[in-house]
Amino acid sequence: MTTYPASFVNPDDLARVAVNLAEVHRRVRAAGGDPSRIALVAVTKTFSLDMVRAAAAAGLTEMGENYVDELEEKRRGADSLAVRWHYLGALQSNKIDRIAAAADVISGVSREKEIHKIAAARHGATIDVQVDLTGAAQRNGCDASLVPQLVRVAREEGLDVRGLMTVASPDPLMASEQFARVNDLAGELGLRGRSMGMSDDLEIAVAHGSTELRVGRALFGPRSSTTALA
Repeated sequence: MTTYPASFVNPDDLARVAVNLAEVHRRVRAAGGDPSRIALVAVTKTFSLDMVRAAAAAGLTEMGENYVDELEEKRRGADSLAVRWHYLGALQSNKIDRIAAAADVISGVSREKEIHKIAAARHGATIDVQVDLTGAAQRNGCDASLVPQLVRVAREEGLDVRGLMTVASPDPLMASEQFARVNDLAGELGLRGRSMGMSDDLEIAVAHGSTELRVGRALFGPRSSTTALA
């Protein structure tokens, strides 16, 4: 059996990610955005550590995971890489300490009790408040009316509220309205970040002010799971 060093990057993986990354940048430009000004989080959920290394070799510096076990495992395996890790999934109270230790950015914050637990676990942690405008069952995120209160509480707790995160409806017209509302809400609250847009709707998000795209399938190909935020 051939044993590769931890820094090894499969050239085929790298070539695939590089080609796909160029296509994502083309789509951003076609939507009127500047790829140098819109952050790209490579959502590596269900993909191997080899793909994390390929993404880093292709120039991506932000990686995202939905589950803390996978986040911890990949962070350990990629500890030599100059990347930041985002936690994108719903927050479970009994795992917040682990998430706070492993993630550089904690997105998906939608309840006050989560804010208090994050602040206790990691003072000054960077978070996004997730807002849901779809009303879909089991969709993570708070109602837009609750966002100002959550932002205020998080700031009082000493957290760095980077911005808002949302997952839009699959309907393009509804997605357009939802992204526009989140963009306006972030502006009203003086927040710099709008984490909006994924593989299927990034053009709509870019057109409505996204500062960060969360992309998995568009970079790596089909997933083994259909539940990812990418």
